[in-house]
Order: sequence, then structure tokens, then C-alpha cells
Amino acid sequence: MHELAVTESIIRICCEEANRHKVQRVLEVRLEVGELKGLIPDCIQYYFDIASKGTPAEGARLIINKIPITMRCRNCGEESEAAPSINFTCRNCGGKDFKMVKGNEFLIQSLEVE
Repeated sequence: MHELAVTESIIRICCEEANRHKVQRVLEVRLEVGELKGLIPDCIQYYFDIASKGTPAEGARLIINKIPITMRCRNCGEESEAAPSINFTCRNCGGKDFKMVKGNEFLIQSLEVE
């Protein structure tokens, strides 16, 4: 159900932007979704198709770009992709002290409108 609330927010933003720029229709919505968000793209699409009916976003195509988790080693600065369930070790120095730099994003990258 988390996807429903997120999808409603996407539609709200699309409608606000359409009204603000006086456009009739949103044709495409590009999203960036970090892997750690745990969102399921098919669920977002399903809810979008239902909840956007009667809005400027109705029928818009969703393009969802999944952002992998990227960690930066605090010892040597090396950045590496990581799986969320793995005990991660730096491939460069063997360190285990990391800062996550990507993978928790959720944003509308762009809207294509008519």
C-alpha cells in the first residue's frame, strides 16, 4: 500500500505543474527511485493508471529509473554499488566504514507535456 500514497503524490505534483504551466496533458513522467525505497514499479504503474483518471496525467507513460545503492568508503573514498542485504567490504582497502551516497532517492526527474 506504500505505493498508493507515493503514486497519489506523483499525480498531485503532475496536476499542480500542469495547472501552473497551463498545459492540457502530461504525456510522460520520468521518476528516479532508489533501491532502498523498496517501491515496486509495477504497483506504481497500476495505481497511477487508476488514480490519474480524469486528471491531466491520465494516460501518461511512467518511466521509472531504479537507482542502485552506492556506498563510499570513509577510509579511502572508493565508491561501489552494494546490495542492501550484504555485509559490505570495500573492494579497494577492505574497510567496513561506509556512507551511503545513492539509493535512497525518490524524485520526479521530468515531465513531458502537451
